[in-house]
Amino acid sequence: MQRGPEFHVNFSPTAAKVPTLAVVIALLTVYVVWGSTYLAIRFALQGYPPLFFPALRFLVAGGALYAALRLRGVPAPSLRQWGYAALIGVLLLNVGNGGVVLAERDVGSALAATAVATVPLWAALFAGFWGHWPARAQWLGLAIGFAGVVVLNLGGDFAAQPQAALALMISAATWAFGSIWSKRLDLPQGLMSSACQMLAAGAVFLGASRATGEPWTFYPNAHAFGALLYLIAFGSLLGFTAYIFLIQNVSPALATSYAYVNPVVALFFGVALGGERFTLADDLAIALVLLGVALIVAYHPAAPRPAAEKTPSCDQAC
Repeated sequence: MQRGPEFHVNFSPTAAKVPTLAVVIALLTVYVVWGSTYLAIRFALQGYPPLFFPALRFLVAGGALYAALRLRGVPAPSLRQWGYAALIGVLLLNVGNGGVVLAERDVGSALAATAVATVPLWAALFAGFWGHWPARAQWLGLAIGFAGVVVLNLGGDFAAQPQAALALMISAATWAFGSIWSKRLDLPQGLMSSACQMLAAGAVFLGASRATGEPWTFYPNAHAFGALLYLIAFGSLLGFTAYIFLIQNVSPALATSYAYVNPVVALFFGVALGGERFTLADDLAIALVLLGVALIVAYHPAAPRPAAEKTPSCDQAC
């Protein structure tokens, strides 16, 4: 059977190849699943404290994945890999995902998704730290996208809730930086990286929940409990694992292109199931952000192929 075009894995010294179908499936997973998790987070907040529920989410998901991998014979990470995984887990999940959770106490799920849609814009900028500056068309996309961010922050819920807007901007920037930096670190391979990052982030969330005095006695309704289960099974185990696969195998702009689709999916679920409404300024901001992200993604550079003579180090992969 004829095989389609392939992507080259950035961290493998043998330049292992990944079929396009695997990349497409991973992209569709983060596009649709993560687009729906914004509304799931909003439902979960109706029954759980904002720091305790992500702690439960990531500890359960990370623990289940870690146990499954060890039973299959996957070796345990080294202390060095655990440390790097914990660091990236804090950036992506504690700050990145945690900022979204805190912001959604005050703003709708679709607007939160639109703010997070700026991740590819930040990723294109941060990639320049390692010499991969945006192309000309991508600079135009950056300008248009950040213009949308300005419009988004001037009207609607964000104007009334500046702390939520700030949390989401920090969340998007931190997620992008962590994604770019992770490609240069000696992280555990494959799914083990996902498991370690979720376990580390879950432990940090749990400690923060206890330190801030959140009550651990609660009685969640059916919506909140179902949302938590969905976030564990789909948002964490399925979605985050697919994302780790992408950032290890394709360019930063393509790996973060889920942000182009997530707001549309979140908008659909927010209106259909969450009763959310939008202003004209919100609609304009969404259009500008998505146009900017589209330009970033359309002109993304191919992921660099590692040189054959280099030693098998993840630090040389980017």
